[in-house]
Amino acid sequence: MRKLLLPSIIIIAASLLLIRIFYLQVINDTFKLKSENNAIKIQYDYPERGYIYDRNGKLLVANQPSYDIMVIPREIKNLDTLEFCKLLDVTKEDFLEKIAKAKIYSPRLPSIFLPQLNKSEYAAFQEKIRKFEGFYVQKRSLRDYEVDFGANIFGFITQVNDRIIEKHPYYKSGDLIGKQGVEEYYEDILRGIKGVKYFQKDKYNRLIGSYKEGKYDTIAVPGEDINLTIDAEIQRYGEQLMINKRGGIVAIEPKTGEILALVTAPSYDPAILVGRQRSKNYTLLYRDSIANPLYDRSLLAEYPPGSPFKILTGLVGLQENVIDEHTSFMCHHGFSYAPGRFMRCHGFGPHQLNNGIYNSCNSYFANVYLRIIGKYRNTPYAVDTWSNHVKSFGLGQFMGYDLPTGRRGKVPNSKLYKKIYPDWHYSGKTIISNSIGQGEVLMTPIQLANMMATVANEGYYYTPHIIKKIKGERIDAKFKEKHTTTIDKQYFKPVIQGLFDVYNFGTASALRVDGIDICGKTGTAENFAKIGGKRVQLEDHSIFVAFAPKDNPKIAIAIMVENGGFGSRIAGPIASLMIEKYLRKKITRIDLEKRVLGISLKDQYAKLGGMNEASAIETTPKDSISLRKYKETKTNTVTDTTKKNN
Repeated sequence: MRKLLLPSIIIIAASLLLIRIFYLQVINDTFKLKSENNAIKIQYDYPERGYIYDRNGKLLVANQPSYDIMVIPREIKNLDTLEFCKLLDVTKEDFLEKIAKAKIYSPRLPSIFLPQLNKSEYAAFQEKIRKFEGFYVQKRSLRDYEVDFGANIFGFITQVNDRIIEKHPYYKSGDLIGKQGVEEYYEDILRGIKGVKYFQKDKYNRLIGSYKEGKYDTIAVPGEDINLTIDAEIQRYGEQLMINKRGGIVAIEPKTGEILALVTAPSYDPAILVGRQRSKNYTLLYRDSIANPLYDRSLLAEYPPGSPFKILTGLVGLQENVIDEHTSFMCHHGFSYAPGRFMRCHGFGPHQLNNGIYNSCNSYFANVYLRIIGKYRNTPYAVDTWSNHVKSFGLGQFMGYDLPTGRRGKVPNSKLYKKIYPDWHYSGKTIISNSIGQGEVLMTPIQLANMMATVANEGYYYTPHIIKKIKGERIDAKFKEKHTTTIDKQYFKPVIQGLFDVYNFGTASALRVDGIDICGKTGTAENFAKIGGKRVQLEDHSIFVAFAPKDNPKIAIAIMVENGGFGSRIAGPIASLMIEKYLRKKITRIDLEKRVLGISLKDQYAKLGGMNEASAIETTPKDSISLRKYKETKTNTVTDTTKKNN
């Protein structure tokens, strides 16, 4: 029996090997197709990308035909280089560089020589294409923007590089891919699936028909259309209001987490990143360290939230039972918390939760914070308790929204303070600036907006998202998951009443819109920058958060205007205008609109190193003011600025 075992194994193994070889060589031609076989030409059929619509069905992004000139270096013969370059308006140096690059990729496979010809350029080349062996035209579709806003939302389309090809075998040299915005995040859905056709060539390199009668050919599958949660009208309006300003606006529908507007300023017309000038224009945008229009402040910029953070200080105080809505603290135009340390405030007299909110009293919220931290003997434990309450609003973490960029913000905890104060014990007074949204606290505009959506919902939120509908598919289930804070629902009602009274009696009383019950909070945060090696105080940031209507809220919004001054100067009016525009589709506060549109902060930004009076790209109608150096060098240290919130 043992004598037969070894021969049996050898016979079985040999039989299996022969069967496999027969299958691969006779039955299955897959590996033949994958090889660089001179007798087979591969031609791809590129599908249309899916269209992009807003929440109301308005078409935002469509497609337009485009033509790429492809080259197979090995097949170039008897080329009149001068005529070829003149026809396509390229220099001889560019020609040689492109051919060399194509040879490096593969002398036998097609590469893009010149992308994105328009119809007239294609027609001129097509007339003489027979004279240029080794070159052919590949039809594609490019984006056709129906609007001149929303560039940060859409992103753009660009050619894949070697790194992407190596990581994703689906892509070949010259293929297009979405970058930034929804084009990147929903690339797999929008791009579709390209088709492929195989052609047989004879020994003279002439096409003689389909390979295997089209047995392996596939049909291109168009990309799926998507509807965004964005309301095109308030997105456009928000960008208009932010011309000549820097900052961000984020509006969210509280009951769903749907993002209604995502404005960053400055911005640019998305159409300038389409066509043969795309690369040149992108380079100008990328290198524009003064304008920096590619930087999405609504998602990436981290600011001290200032007075709007007092909302959370009050809620945590109520939850920890260190105050109730009737607890009173005296204010004497500020709060003294250490020898020579005084937190200024414009309030005076006794303050309770309600008027503490609508008067934005620093003394009141400083005392609340001290009670929160002082509740526990162990200060680090108290700080972590406070920190966990704050983080339950989605702060200090990536929020999980469906856009490819973002920042965590910062909510300090005991681990951070152990690093900052390693040699001595800190107390509530040491970190008192946290009480008014300064100190170590940082938030992005989308986090501020989500915070207000959570307050509007009385203690819960849905992950902010920008996708509303995908044709033929379901959106991610995580956007339907309710997140509940650590604050009990009962404590939100008195805070909401205080926010409502901000518009009735407080710092936003001049911003009311008749017939709309708005709850809001002004904010002002000092900021400093190093200019010429010196620490210089610049104009304060203008901050405002709001939701409306008070009952059954439909919109929550956060506005941050860099160097905008008082919260009620620019950010507050923008909030009222955006809310009315969304709820009523019209504007009655023409006075506020005129004021905001007439404000230019160019002089303020000029203090940060100068700016271009002309846009980096003449074709864009957008304002283009920004400064990367500002973000890198600025420090935000504030004792208090609520005195300026009027």
